[in-house]
Amino acid sequence: MLTKKQLDLLEFIHKRLQADGVPPSFDEMKLALDLRSKSGIHRLITALEERGFIRRLAHRARAIEIVKLPESLGGEPTVGFQPRVIDGDRPDRPRPANAEPVTIHALELPVMGRIAAGVPIEAISQVSHQVAVPGSMVGQGEHYALEVKGDSMIEAGINDGDVVVIRETSTADNGDIVVALVDDSEATLKRFYRRGASIALEAANPAYETRVLPSERVRVQGRLVGLIRTY
Repeated sequence: MLTKKQLDLLEFIHKRLQADGVPPSFDEMKLALDLRSKSGIHRLITALEERGFIRRLAHRARAIEIVKLPESLGGEPTVGFQPRVIDGDRPDRPRPANAEPVTIHALELPVMGRIAAGVPIEAISQVSHQVAVPGSMVGQGEHYALEVKGDSMIEAGINDGDVVVIRETSTADNGDIVVALVDDSEATLKRFYRRGASIALEAANPAYETRVLPSERVRVQGRLVGLIRTY
């Protein structure tokens, strides 16, 4: 599923390609989406490319090719996630008298305080309370939970006040959403990218700039594996 900004950008590129045969410039995209900097456009372009909607052609200026369109822009329906239907109070067939009850197993994870999805805040490592999560959400290894503070990951579907489930690890692949500890004092939730001897901590909100730091200043504390939202 695309965010509104991603969809708006894809629609703008598609219309310009149809009208002129060439994609718009980054400055034109920035103005069309009313963004303050081109770095926000770079992030949206990267997200669209990662999701398979566009392709950037190497060694050619302004070379963007649309690979597919979502259904809302006239593309073919996507065959992807299909929700499982849970029977309600009128099952298709009676339940056997000796049937075992269905149990959904839950685990209690410690909530280790708050994590900044915005400007990094001081790292918190004390357990504030416990939260129940479905057993299917966690796999091998140790896990913990953190309450999100801020809106810098909003385009990744992570809102202020959400609780994220983190698997403890000190390594990450490019594009993973991680808990990063900066200078052993500031914790933040960001996308992780390794750039040579540096680490880029990228937000999912055009209002925030990507932080690029020497790798020795950044330690990965865990990787996002789940999210809990209370309505």
